[in-house]
Order: sequence, then C-alpha cells, then structure tokens
Amino acid sequence: MSTEKIRRLEELRQQAMLGGGEQRISAQHAKGKLTARERLDLLLDPGSFDEIGMFVQHRSSDFGLESQKYPGDGVVTGYGLIHGRRVAVYSQDFTVFGGSLSEAHAEKICRMMDHALRLGIPVIGLNDSGGARIQEGVVSLGGYADIFLRNTLASGVIPQISAILGPCAGGAVYSPAITDFVFMVRNTSYMFVTGPNVVKTVTHEEVSFEDLGGAETHATRSGVAHVAAASEAACLEGIRTLMTYLPLNNREDPPFVETKDPWDREDKELDTLVPENPNKPYDIKTVVRRVVDKESFFEVHENFAQNIVVGFARLGGRGVGIVANQPAVLAGVLDINSSVKGARFVRFCDAFNIPLVVFEDVPGFLPGTEQEWNGIIKHGAKLLYAFCEATVPRLTVITRKAYGGAYDVMNSKHIRGDMNFAWPTAEIAVMGPKGAVEIIFKKEIESSPDKEEAVERKVREFREKFATPFVAAERGYLDEIIIPRETRKKLIKALEFTHSKVDFNPKKKHGNIPL
Repeated sequence: MSTEKIRRLEELRQQAMLGGGEQRISAQHAKGKLTARERLDLLLDPGSFDEIGMFVQHRSSDFGLESQKYPGDGVVTGYGLIHGRRVAVYSQDFTVFGGSLSEAHAEKICRMMDHALRLGIPVIGLNDSGGARIQEGVVSLGGYADIFLRNTLASGVIPQISAILGPCAGGAVYSPAITDFVFMVRNTSYMFVTGPNVVKTVTHEEVSFEDLGGAETHATRSGVAHVAAASEAACLEGIRTLMTYLPLNNREDPPFVETKDPWDREDKELDTLVPENPNKPYDIKTVVRRVVDKESFFEVHENFAQNIVVGFARLGGRGVGIVANQPAVLAGVLDINSSVKGARFVRFCDAFNIPLVVFEDVPGFLPGTEQEWNGIIKHGAKLLYAFCEATVPRLTVITRKAYGGAYDVMNSKHIRGDMNFAWPTAEIAVMGPKGAVEIIFKKEIESSPDKEEAVERKVREFREKFATPFVAAERGYLDEIIIPRETRKKLIKALEFTHSKVDFNPKKKHGNIPL
C-alpha cells in the first residue's frame, strides 16, 4: 500500500481528533468543560473505545456551510467497555458548530442506537449541543424525530442513559427525557424547552439560565434529572457506578457481585431504630444501609420528592431496586411527586429484571386542595399501577405505619407482593388511631366530661387492638413478623426463594397507565 495514502489517513484522523480546532477546544476548557473525546476517555475503560463514523460530514450547501466541514460533524460515536461490559456511546462536540444537530449528525446517533438495539447493549449519550442546526431547517428537525423514535422503541429493551454536559434546549430535551436516567452537572449544564429570553417575552418573567433549567433546578424541583453532579468527572463516574447494577438488556439478570458481607449478619441497632413515639421521625436510609450489602446503596433522584427514597443496592451480591418511604420528610406521606418518582423507578426495575425491595412506613396520601386539584388521584394511581404490573420478585418490609390506601399501594400482598414481612412496630390500619377513634367513637367522646382523656383512652385501646401487625398476619396478608435485626438474612433468603419466579400479565398490546 502507498505510504502516501497511509499518511493521508493519519492526517484526516488527526484532523478529526481536533474537532473544531485548538482555539475552540481552549474555549471549551475555559468554561470548565471537557471535550467530547475527553469525556469518553473518562466514561469508558482505558483503551476500549472504537469509533464509528469518524469521517462523516454534513451535506448542506446553504448559508456558506459548503466551506465549513469537519470530520465527524459535531458528534463522536462508537462503542466501548464499562467495567468490561459493552456499551454504545455518542458524545456531542460543542467545538464543531456548537454541537448542533444536522442530518448527518443525527444519522450517526441513529446508527449507533440501531446497533445497540440489535446487539442488546446500553446506549449512553453525552449531550452538549446548541440544538438544531438552523441552516438545515426541517432536515435537522427530522433528525431529532428519528432519534426520538429510536429512544421510544429501545425503551424497556436496553438501558438508556443521558448526561447533560452543556446546553440542551428546545427539541433536544425530549431525547434525554425518554431515556431511563438523566445526569447533569451543576453550574455548567442546563435543559429547557424555551430559554430565558423567550420566557421574558411571553410571560414577562426574569429568570436565569441556572434557575430556569440548571442541574439543581431539575434535580430538586422538576425531577427531570436523577443525579446532579459537582463536576463532569463526578458525573461520568456516577454513570460508571450505575452501570454496575444494570443488565445489558431486558433478557439478562442484573450483575452478581461477590460480597464479603455475611448473608446472615444481624444488626441489633435496627431493634431500637424505630422510635417508641409513632409521630417521631427516623431516617429510612439508615435502615436501608444497615440491611443491604455494605457500601452498596446507590441512590437516584436523591434530591427530588425526598419523602420517598429509590435506588439500587445488593443483597448477598444480588442487585435489587430499593423503594422506601422516608418518615424523616413529610412523615413519609405519598404525594404527587413521590408517586411519580416511585412509579418510574418501579417500572424501570421491572423492565430490566431487577427485584424490588420495599421498606414501608407510610401514613397515607397527602391531603389538601393543591394535591387534589393537581391530580393526586391519577398520579397516586401510577405508583399503584406500576407495582400491580411488575412481575419481578417483590419483597416488602413494613417497619412502622401502613395506613389506608397507601398500605395497598406499597407492594402489599393483595397486589402480588411475593414475600411481605413486618417488624413488631408495624401499624396496619385504615387510618391512624386518633383519626379512627374520632370517627368510630364520635358520640361517646362528645358526651364525655373529659373529651381529651376519652380520646387518649380510646386511642390506646385502638392501637392495642388494631394498630399491630398481628391481625394482618392472622389473615395471611403478612408472611412473617420478624425481629428487625433479622431483616437482612430474611430478605436474602426470600430473594433466593423467589429468584426463579415466573409471572405473566394478560396478553395485550400495552396497558393504559394513568398518565
């Protein structure tokens, strides 16, 4: 082969590696941002990246674009390894046309997504783009739609993860929104449908980029972001950690990771963790961390709807999804945001064969006009629907309160919970003792000379008779009442027992979840 041809290939490779050139790379670094290729180096195992489409260029000749061509056209695509397991990746290059999406740019992303779906491997997208390439008009918009379709068809088949590492605006936001997990970086990334200038023109609101669509906003207020990282390096490391809990596709089980944490370890601290006073809070995360394999709990959506906790962990090396009411926030009550957060997580775990472990301490659904008028009925039904639909192994531990419809919703035996445990501190009832007494004994209390004492007396009687786990156990609604320190080994045994579970839903095109 001619050495001249090899030299030419090497020149083109070098040109592609520089993206938009040294000056634009310096500008990217000056903003505290990495380049598209630097990000892939951090995300993937060293030396594992193989690029596809390095020399693709746009085909537009309008507005002088014919004289502005760069190999790769603003996106680096290919495949590599994370902890030795294959993934498909794309990384938008802001140094080339601001990472804007053209027809060719979209085709590269679609090609990688098609490969991933055929190969049964996850897709990870690193987004840093000014949006649609205006010079290409509707062709660019069509490229977005091509990506959205693939996101939808791949949903529930292969994991899809998005990192927002710069701007992501307009139509560009809908691809990450369809994916399973969205990571953002504080102070350098943002997402919104319309920017601050348009908001000001239409609604006369003054708002900054960060307040409108920054990482903190989406991690705490909207719930769009599952993780808000302090830096790009932390963001990409978070994705690597998340991947250790996920199967490559919906035909696999989650990875098994050997642990030195004894399966039968007992933690006596759990025996006294729930306060004697039923109205006093405690941190459910303490329960979770003491029960699961040490250092294995990986929380997602940590700062959104904090009255429910969701995340991944391991029990005896097996990966599980954790859903837990948080009595330290709003007493662990279910509201609109926590219901939607829980439902989305439950459906993800069910799609990818990840067993569910539920820690329940819930006083009911949050009352009030704001909740009712904004649809707590339909949003609460999403969580109910998600649990009812799930066919993976499902375990529940009731630590304290399980009141009203929330008891049914939180993976009760009645909606196909496989193994349901309760601590002796569990209270299972239609409502709390005080509310129940004031309804049942209303006339007796009103006629009593000391109404306060009468209420207290009836509350004690009600609590002793009904607010215990034993009535539910007598009915078979609980499989066992356990000592808290036994929780870890009971759950690990239950996981082993239910590991071969096969369950089916009626044949259908798809259900109609109450959106």
